[in-house]
Amino acid sequence: MDLRGELLIDGVWRTPVSAVRIPVVSPSTGEVIGQAPDADAEDVDRAVQAARRSLHLGEWRNASVDERAAVLDRALDLLMPRSAEIAALVTSEMGLPITYAGVQIPGALGVGRYFLDTAQRIPATEVLRTSCGPAAVLREPVGVVASIAPWNGPFNMAVAKIWPALVAGCSMVFKPAPETPLDGYLLAEALVDAGLPRGVFNYVTGDADAGRALVAHPDVDKVSFTGSTAVGREIGRHCATRFARVQLELGGKSAAIVLDDADLETTMTGLATGSFFNTGQVCASYSRVLVPRGRYDEIVGALVATAESFVVGDPFDPQTTMGPLVSTRQRERVLGYLEIGRSEGATLATGGQIPDGFERGAFIQPAVFVGVHGGMRIAQEEIFGPVACVLCYDTVDEAVAIANDSDYGLHGAVFTTDPGRAAEVAHRVRTGTFSVNSFTYNPEAPFGGVKSSGIGRDTGPQAVESYYELKTVNLTEDTIAPFL
Repeated sequence: MDLRGELLIDGVWRTPVSAVRIPVVSPSTGEVIGQAPDADAEDVDRAVQAARRSLHLGEWRNASVDERAAVLDRALDLLMPRSAEIAALVTSEMGLPITYAGVQIPGALGVGRYFLDTAQRIPATEVLRTSCGPAAVLREPVGVVASIAPWNGPFNMAVAKIWPALVAGCSMVFKPAPETPLDGYLLAEALVDAGLPRGVFNYVTGDADAGRALVAHPDVDKVSFTGSTAVGREIGRHCATRFARVQLELGGKSAAIVLDDADLETTMTGLATGSFFNTGQVCASYSRVLVPRGRYDEIVGALVATAESFVVGDPFDPQTTMGPLVSTRQRERVLGYLEIGRSEGATLATGGQIPDGFERGAFIQPAVFVGVHGGMRIAQEEIFGPVACVLCYDTVDEAVAIANDSDYGLHGAVFTTDPGRAAEVAHRVRTGTFSVNSFTYNPEAPFGGVKSSGIGRDTGPQAVESYYELKTVNLTEDTIAPFL
C-alpha cells in the first residue's frame, strides 16, 4: 500500500485537507522521484489535537517505561529487515552515498535501542531527604511534542527525535523536511504496526507553512527542531509567547585547531570526515581549519590532496565517496559563497567546480580555501557544503581566539600528540561538543550547541531527560511510603 499521499493522524492514514503536493526531487538526476502532501494549518491542527487527546486519555502516558520501551523495541525490530530499503530511499532523496547509508540506518536503529535502555535506567520517582523533610521528585512527560527534522540526516535524526520523546511518555507530531519525507513513512508505519496507541505519534509532511502552524499551535508543549539558526530564532519567538519548552540544534562554523605537533595522517583522517562527509552538509562540520604558520604549506598540501581524493558521482555507485548536495538550490548557495570568498581575497586551492559529466543534479567538487582571515564572510557564515577554509595562526592563544570568534558554538576539535595540550584547548574553546584527534559524533553523550548553535542536548541520557517535567511532592514521614 502506497501511503505517500496521506498523513498519519490519530492512528489512521488520512487524506489531507490540502490538495497540494510537494515533489521530491533526486539531487543526483534532478528528476521527480515521489511526492508528499503539503499539509495546511487544518491538517496540522487535526494532528495536534489527536496528540493532545491521546495524552488526555493517558494509555501511553500512564504506561510504565518498560511497557513503552517494549512497543518501541518492536518497531525497531520491524524496521531492521527494511534497512536496505530505507537506505536506498535516503540515498535517492538526499544523495548520501549508498555505502554510507547502508551503515547509517542500522546504526540509527541501534541508537533507538540505546534510548530505550537509558530510559529504563532513569527512575520515574526519586525521594529526597532534605532539611525541610522528605520530597518526592516525579518525572512526568512534558506533554505534546512538535518535532521537526532536517534533510541532511533524515532517518537517523528522526529516530533521535522520536524515540526519546515517546519512551518518556509524550505524544507527538513529527514533521520531516520537505526535501526528504519518504523514508519517514516506513518509520511511521512500523510504529503503528508495533501497537502504539492511536494519536500518540502523528506524521505530517509539509513545507515551511506547515512547520509554522505546528510550532505556533497553542496545544504544543515542547518543540524540538534541528535546522538553521534563522528558523530556530523564529521558533524560539513563538515558544516564548506561551513558555513552551524548546530544544534547538542549529547551525555551526566549527574550528579544527591543528597544533604544531599534530600527526599528519591522524589529522587528515579527521578532516576528511569532519570537513567533507555528507558533502559537507553537517552542522558540526570542521568548516574552519586553523593551521600553525610553521606547518602551513605541509598541512594545506595534505588537505588539498584529501579533498581531491574524493570520488564525486552517482551515490548508488559503491565506488562513490561523495554524492551531490541535496538540491540545485543548495548548490547555488554554495557556489555563491565560493564567489564571495574569491571576492574577499581568498584563493581556491582546489575544487569548487561542477564535475565534468555531472551537470544534471547538484554535484560539486570539494573545495579548499586558503588565504582566509577571520573577518571574511566565508569564515563567519555557515556555507553547508564541502568547503574547508584554512586560517593561519602563530600562537595557541591566537588559535583559540580565532576559534571563539564566531556566533556559533556547536562543535570543534584539536589535533595534537600531547594529551595535556589537547585538554587545555578543549577547555578553552567555547562550544557544546568537542573532539580530540577525530571527528566524532557520539549519540551516547550529550550533543548540542551554545551561542547561536542552539539550546539543549539531542543525544545521551540528557535527550531522554529533556522530555520530562519534574514535579516535586513535599511529604511528611507518614505519607512517604507510596513514593518509595
